[in-house]
Amino acid sequence: MEIQRSAGAWRRIWRYGPLIAWMAFIFFASTGEFSADNTSRIIGPLLKWLFPGISEERLAFAHFITRKAAHFTEYAVLAWLAARAFATSSNQQLRHGWFYASLALVVLYALSDEYHQSFVSSRTGSIYDSFIDISGGLTALLLYSLWRRRKTKSERSRVKE
Repeated sequence: MEIQRSAGAWRRIWRYGPLIAWMAFIFFASTGEFSADNTSRIIGPLLKWLFPGISEERLAFAHFITRKAAHFTEYAVLAWLAARAFATSSNQQLRHGWFYASLALVVLYALSDEYHQSFVSSRTGSIYDSFIDISGGLTALLLYSLWRRRKTKSERSRVKE
C-alpha cells in the first residue's frame, strides 16, 4: 500500500512539478530582472553582433519584437505544461475538461502577471501583453489538442490491425 502511495506521489510531482516550476519562472520574469533595460543589455549586443550595421531604430524595434515573442512563447509553454498535467490527471473532471482548465489558468496567470508588473517600478502592466500571453497559450492548447487527436487516431488504427 505504501509503495502505491509513493508511486502516486511521484506521478503527481512528474505531472505538476514542471508546471509549477514554469509558473515560478514567469513570476521571476515579471520582476525588474527582466525589464526592457536589462534585456536590452543582452539582446542589443547579440543583434549588433549578428547585424553589424543595424540602426538604432531597427535595434529598438527588434528588441520590442523579441520581448513580445517572449510573452507569446512563455505562455505557450505554460499552456502546454498545463494541458500535459491536466489531461493526465487522476481527477476525472480535470482530465475531461483539460482544455478549459488550461485556458483558465493561462488567462488568470496572464492577467495577474501584468497586474504584478504594474507594481514593479521598472516594468509596466499592459492588457495588450496579456492578450499576447493568452494568444500564445491558446495557440499551444490548439496544437496540443490536434496532437492528442492524431495520437488517439493512430492508437485506434494500431488496435484495429
